[in-house]
Amino acid sequence: MSTFERAYQLARTGLFADVAALKARLDADGYRAIDTLLARRSIRDHLAAICSATYSAAELENAARRA
Repeated sequence: MSTFERAYQLARTGLFADVAALKARLDADGYRAIDTLLARRSIRDHLAAICSATYSAAELENAARRA
């Protein structure tokens, strides 16, 4: 799987609040050229929107389970 594909896959998991956290995970997983591949503002903004939406949804779901 390419770095680009993995970034989108991870963004959809709801585990990452922002692109910085997503990049850290990609780096930890051994992906290379992360900054170069995610350098375009449109890509970063899209990943940030996905992270924000899915992370918020995951947080709400977890809060509902605890209640």
